[in-house]
Amino acid sequence: MSTSPSPAFRHGQPTPIGILLVNLGTPDAPTADAVRRYLAQFLSDPRVVEIPRLLWKPILHGIILRVRPAKSARKYATVWTPEGSPLLVWTRKQAAALQARLAQTHPGSQVLVEPAMRYGQPSVDQGLDRLTAAGARRILVLPAYPQYSGATTGSAFDAVAAWGQASRWVPELRFVGQYHDDPAYIQALATSIRRQWATLGEPDVLVTSFHGMPERTLHLGDPYHCQCHKTARLLAEALGWPRERLRVTFQSRFGKAKWLEPATEPTLEGLAREGHRHVQVVCPGFSADCLETLEEIAQEGRAAFLAAGGQTFHYLPCLNDSDEGMAALLAVAEQHLAGWTLTPATDAEREASRQRALALGAAQ
Repeated sequence: MSTSPSPAFRHGQPTPIGILLVNLGTPDAPTADAVRRYLAQFLSDPRVVEIPRLLWKPILHGIILRVRPAKSARKYATVWTPEGSPLLVWTRKQAAALQARLAQTHPGSQVLVEPAMRYGQPSVDQGLDRLTAAGARRILVLPAYPQYSGATTGSAFDAVAAWGQASRWVPELRFVGQYHDDPAYIQALATSIRRQWATLGEPDVLVTSFHGMPERTLHLGDPYHCQCHKTARLLAEALGWPRERLRVTFQSRFGKAKWLEPATEPTLEGLAREGHRHVQVVCPGFSADCLETLEEIAQEGRAAFLAAGGQTFHYLPCLNDSDEGMAALLAVAEQHLAGWTLTPATDAEREASRQRALALGAAQ
């Protein structure tokens, strides 16, 4: 196995700590061609689709990538912003805000935060390359998934590991596995919801909708299902909300396999038929708004609830770069940065180090 050359090391230069903020991914544009490229990468990941490759590839390339891109592109077009994909826009804002908060909280520190997409651009490789080119030799990988799943967090680890296998000088790496029950994260969710209730009022039922996973992942040992339920339980406790008025559901099904139950849209229709007139949906498994929240819930979920007889529907946005959301990300980052010196060496210390290296024959 060959490795690529590492960035040239310059003695006496600052060595910042790096944070790679990784989210799932997005197409480059709301077009069929861009969505096809994105889906080809996403659905080729064996962590995402656990079907033998010989069976799956003909289905993916012969059917799915011929039919689905145009339909998905139309959905993306309904949520696309002048700045681009909502998920990428929010992830970039989160990365910039996290870097600013770390600089404010730790004066004199030098921490660089790069956004990355597991699928699409900017890639995990690109983010890690930028951090190491800037001199980072210690990097915290922070997947933006509160609940662990092999298909999301595990896949992000795969991408980092693959980059490391091709790198000559692998930096010291730390990896955040999950933060589904972190007190700062739970408090951020509760604060955000209470703030929106002040304007919208409290609903008859609060639905917590998490991204769906095939049911077999639960039986194979994936903790995602349990962590989703724990997040919902802790959120209800933080809100002081009656547990019977909070529902846990799963959205975004794909294919014919049995998925985690109950499904979000049928639950919304059932709530309307039961006589619940005011329902709100929050998506605690998403750190930033994206197609699955803005189109699937805010548009399709709303339409399903109202068509079934409901009267008032509100989608409560993700934490995004809100003050409470960034406070939670900061708390998670600080917890996992513990023990790493955030304050860089002084100019004098770096120059002394450079002179020692030059005396030993270093080129620069």
